[in-house]
Amino acid sequence: MMAKKILFIVGDYVEDYEVMVPFQALGAVGHTVIAVCPNKKAGEFIRTAIHDFEGDQTYSEKPGHNFTLNGTFDAIKAEEFDALVVPGGRAPEYLRLNEKVLEMVRHFAKTNKPIAAICHGAQLLAAADVLGGKSCSAYPACAPEVTKAGGTYANIEVTEATVDGNLVTAPAWPAHPQWIAKFLVVLGTKITL
Repeated sequence: MMAKKILFIVGDYVEDYEVMVPFQALGAVGHTVIAVCPNKKAGEFIRTAIHDFEGDQTYSEKPGHNFTLNGTFDAIKAEEFDALVVPGGRAPEYLRLNEKVLEMVRHFAKTNKPIAAICHGAQLLAAADVLGGKSCSAYPACAPEVTKAGGTYANIEVTEATVDGNLVTAPAWPAHPQWIAKFLVVLGTKITL
């Protein structure tokens, strides 16, 4: 397998599981994974939030962990990466206001590089206007943003993931087994035990 260089775009109050689990899993199978946040440097951290599904009308939110960045946002070039991961949580809501972030997302879409987004990550894809004609899952509250951006909202179970070409999406972290597995296939990753 040829290792890929994968960019994570994150920010404060990204969903804890949605950043930590794929970051560690992709690194564990040999990929180089770099996490960056606007206005932050390698070695600095972002705060995360744990979103849980406890029978309420929407998820609950609890303090998560500090996640240490291993890349400096202003120093990276999207062209040097093979794939993009956009975790959910509250971060996509304000990251989509950053034009450099939107340009990075557009680069991956225009060059048909693999993109994995989960939960509220679809907000960033919608704002970058890269969902036209694509099927995309997300947290159900983001469905209107997916359709307004020209995408088709994939209404799937919270444990499922969907693939449309180079785009791998899922509703939330309970889909990690499918979402990560499908992203690995799109990346061309071969795992042998």
